[in-house]
Amino acid sequence: MQATELLHGEIFTVYDQQGDWIWGQAESDLYVGYLFYMNAGPIFSTDATVSALMAPVFSEADLKKPLYDKLPLNSRVKTMGLDGVYVNMGYGFVHQRHLAPQTQRDFVTVAQRFLGVPYVWGGKTQAGLDCSGLVQTSLQAVGKVAPRDTDMMEKTLGDAVTLSDVRRGDLIFWKGHMGVMLDTRSLLHANAFHMEVAIEPLAEAMARIEKIAGPVTSIKRL
Repeated sequence: MQATELLHGEIFTVYDQQGDWIWGQAESDLYVGYLFYMNAGPIFSTDATVSALMAPVFSEADLKKPLYDKLPLNSRVKTMGLDGVYVNMGYGFVHQRHLAPQTQRDFVTVAQRFLGVPYVWGGKTQAGLDCSGLVQTSLQAVGKVAPRDTDMMEKTLGDAVTLSDVRRGDLIFWKGHMGVMLDTRSLLHANAFHMEVAIEPLAEAMARIEKIAGPVTSIKRL
């Protein structure tokens, strides 16, 4: 099954190969797993980061030209100069606004941009993401490193707070699930009930999730 996703420009250290699959580790979050060998290539230097949720890569420096690819938020690219307002990457062109420096420092605002994106187990892009993928991706977009899985985040991120003190940006954890608070009452999370990134009252989410995964295990403040 898909455990996570590697983005364009990420470094993946290969330790072994078994047929068409290579076993290795992602440098960004130390996650290990198998990758189809055709999706790997030599390391290349990068000097820019995609800031759009999904940046189109045009075949020419023209928004009406066919697309070669689409690069999700946090992808790393190598720039080779400008052609008007388009950045030449050697194999295609990205609009410079999609590589603009990330000025947003509130990861919750980044997470809100994914509202309505489909729930996909192991995903962490606009094409689909899971609960921990949403939080990890949003934190990465504002320069904060986080582990990939819910249990790892619960163990390593932030300081514990009580439910009565909950506020925007607090991470809510259940066994195998997590979300982030938009304010004192509203929870944002990628979940398999709505099958998308959704906002709902925390009290309603707690009542429903408790029947499946048990009560809230912790609340962490970054």
